[in-house]
Amino acid sequence: MPVAAPHRSPAVAGRFYPGEPRALARELARCLASTGAPVAARMLMAPHAGYVYSGELAGRTWSRVHVPERVLLLCPNHTGLGSRRALWPGGAWDTPAGPVEVDADLTAALLSAGLQADAAAHLREHAIEVHLPFLRARNPAARIAAVCLGGLGLAECRALGEAIAAAIRGLDGEDGRPGVLLAASSDMSHYVSADAAAALDRLALDRLLALDPDGLFTVVERRRISMCGVLPTTVALFAALALGATTAELVGYTNSGRVSGDDDRVVGYAGAIVR
Repeated sequence: MPVAAPHRSPAVAGRFYPGEPRALARELARCLASTGAPVAARMLMAPHAGYVYSGELAGRTWSRVHVPERVLLLCPNHTGLGSRRALWPGGAWDTPAGPVEVDADLTAALLSAGLQADAAAHLREHAIEVHLPFLRARNPAARIAAVCLGGLGLAECRALGEAIAAAIRGLDGEDGRPGVLLAASSDMSHYVSADAAAALDRLALDRLLALDPDGLFTVVERRRISMCGVLPTTVALFAALALGATTAELVGYTNSGRVSGDDDRVVGYAGAIVR
């Protein structure tokens, strides 16, 4: 008898975002504000904190782009579990609004890019899960591949990004629109003052907006910027460049202190798109 493909159960529903479908729908309506006609983007970067802190910016970022039927989500490994380059193997990711199916063909193609089939890294990781309600609201038919990254050096990020680009290069639409949206999940500086976060995060965002993944990785490392998703963002940016990306724009920047009132110890959040 064939073994059923795995379903990944929500790990942070009811904590980072509403776990009840109607409450989640209301929160998504609040966060997914219209930002004009969506654009055909190759990549986005958006935050993964609780919706009360970063949901509005994440929603604005997802609203800004056309969401195709295939999305590759890349996140950092906060838990330390599993492989350094873990690819969820198949099945679906459950959300309070319904499941998001894993794209079997895209997942199989990414295995050839040096990723490893591994569920352990994903089971307790929140940084992809919080994006799925936005993705599903923007395109209920979208299917995903899910990648969790940790412990990579710059050369490994470059090689992996270019291998990912090679794996998905043939999936663009006949109209020229990207057939796969790369979605990097990242917060910015952690637990520093609002002024320090703004200054440090500007250094990292300047490199992202300049389409400079080498510079992004290097400035985060040298200035010890606590940008948790620097690896997925660097890898996704290398892939986007290999696929012909030419421009980037900042959707917005904020920090947790604007909600908590505490400007002495904030987490920074940014949303950006690459075309």
